[in-house]
This record gives sequence, C-alpha cells and structure tokens, in this order.
Amino acid sequence: MKADQYVTVAREGVHESEINRSRFLCALAPAATEQEAQEFVARIRREHPTASHNCFAYVIGADAAVQKASDDGEPGGTAGVPMLQMLLRREVRYAVAVVTRYYGGVKLGAGGLIRAYGGVVGEALDALGTITRRRYRLATVTVDHQRAGKMQNDLRATGRAVLDVRYGEAVAIEIGLPETDIDPFRAWLADTTAGTAAFELGGEAYGDA
Repeated sequence: MKADQYVTVAREGVHESEINRSRFLCALAPAATEQEAQEFVARIRREHPTASHNCFAYVIGADAAVQKASDDGEPGGTAGVPMLQMLLRREVRYAVAVVTRYYGGVKLGAGGLIRAYGGVVGEALDALGTITRRRYRLATVTVDHQRAGKMQNDLRATGRAVLDVRYGEAVAIEIGLPETDIDPFRAWLADTTAGTAAFELGGEAYGDA
C-alpha cells in the first residue's frame, strides 16, 4: 500500500546551531533518488574538509523504503540514527540531512550528542520549511478544439491541476486527480461536455498538496 501523502524539504539550505562551543551545521535538501542523496552528502563533505564530523541521514521513497544513516566517527548511534529518527518522526521523505560538527572543546556525552544531532535536524526543518505532497492519478481528458479553452478554465476553476495540454486532431488535457475524486469527476465531465469528452486514467504520481 502506497502512502497517500508525504512531507519533504521545501528547499535546500543550511541551519546553524552552537551547542557547548561546538558548531553544528545542518544542510538539508530534497533528494529524488538515493544517488542524489549520496551526491549531496559528498558535496557537503567537500565543502567542510576540516570539520570534526560530517554525519548524515536520508529517507527515499514515499513509504520510506530506503533509509541510511552514518555517525561518521561519532560514538555509535549518537548522530546518524537520531537524525534519521527526526526525519521519520516528522514524516519527511525524499530528503537528505548532513550535520557538520566543528568540535569546540567541550564533550557532550552520548545523551547530549543524540539531542544535538536530532535537534539540529528538527530546527533546520522548521527554518527551511516543508511541503506536503499527495498521491494522485494521472488522467487525460480529450475534447475538441472548440471546447478546449473553456474546459481548461473550468478545470482550473474547480481546483483541478492541469499538468499538460497537447494539441492534435483533438486536444488532450492531462490532469491530476485524487483517487476519491475520480468518479465525481467522470460525472462532472460527462455533464459539462454533454458526453463528448473522452476520459482515460493513467498511472500514479505525487504532487504538491
């Protein structure tokens, strides 16, 4: 069963905190694939070659199928795992977090590290913002040229997302529909076009809620 919606990072960015003289910089980014997440981790490491640690966590897949975390030299389970747990607790998917630590001379202890690494990810999510993406079905409405302009206006007026318009012998308008809206939409379409429009369901995708 696929998730009906998930949350992801609104934009790439960095949030900094200072805890007991150590600097913690949390870099967050959306990542569509595991490879993208790994490339982001590698880039942040290159930007901070002198840091004490560059710990990371990422979650890929609407159902969180891929989860990875690294402590990068911090005591086992005190950095990457609390970062990952923060992402999962906030239902964040398709996202990568890298926390760069510059050690300031004061040891935090295991509990302090867990709070610091998890906490700075939570603060970064709040600072950079998140967006909710909902699952929907792709569908194509095919109408004649006379009706096409009005149909597009009607679709937008009723809050339906027009994703693509293709002009040929007829006009094919691709839209996104929540699963629960498919039957009411069919009825609305038949009514609006006196049964002259064709309607075809396609695959699934996720879009901004």
